[in-house]
Amino acid sequence: MGVRKPAVSGMFYAGTAKKLEEQIEWCYKHELGPGAIPRVNSKGVREIVAIVVPHAGYYYSGPIAAHAYNELADDGILDTAVILGPNHTGYGYPVSLWAGVSWNTPLGDVEINKELAQRLLGDVIKVDETAHIHEHSVEVQLPWLQHLYKKVKIIPISMLAQDIETARAVGKAISQAGDNLIIIASSDFTHYEPHSVAMEKDASVIEAIVTLDEEKLYERCENLNCTMCGYGPVASAIVAAKEMKAKKAGLLKYATSGDTSGDFSKVVGYSSIVIKR
Repeated sequence: MGVRKPAVSGMFYAGTAKKLEEQIEWCYKHELGPGAIPRVNSKGVREIVAIVVPHAGYYYSGPIAAHAYNELADDGILDTAVILGPNHTGYGYPVSLWAGVSWNTPLGDVEINKELAQRLLGDVIKVDETAHIHEHSVEVQLPWLQHLYKKVKIIPISMLAQDIETARAVGKAISQAGDNLIIIASSDFTHYEPHSVAMEKDASVIEAIVTLDEEKLYERCENLNCTMCGYGPVASAIVAAKEMKAKKAGLLKYATSGDTSGDFSKVVGYSSIVIKR
């Protein structure tokens, strides 16, 4: 495994460096975004342990994702982002870590933290390339990190298995891996339901997340027949964050694709959530 080439460049986000930078800045300044382009606070206290962010096309979910990355910028400088995304393709091992050299986007290459990756490997997390070849849920987070930080390393993990036992095992492994890392749980919420239905279901699920209760998250997803795609990555982030002394979480922004596209008949829900010590 060497360099992982982008799978959704030019589709989910702009395909050239100039256009991609402009698109990210558009997301920050959008009426649904935080309103301004952030700068990394070199004196930040690094309280954030994890964020939950969407992974749809930037036109639809980018302004919502911008809220989490705006908070991350103000929080200070980090070394490594462990990015957890659901496996939409069905390929590969149940929990797959890409352990190659780097990932590429139009903004350049992002290096894999190989030392940290080795610490995460075990009974649950295995090295596997095929799960990542066509998957977008991790990839779409990289340009946001590249736009903020001159130098940041990543650990890309794709979760096909999203049961609560697996999520807890993944979370505990991450919590023991190292210092000065951020966990990014990549997930969209309700898929292709009316705007009002999506808002009601997602509010209930978000309440479970911000109370840092992974068991309640699973119960509500099941009881509401929720179509949230990354409940496993989010649960893993909750478990890891609590092990890493996180005490509080908060919703930064929620909207649906209807808020950006104007079509409220069948929407996808998007949320930015932050978890802090």
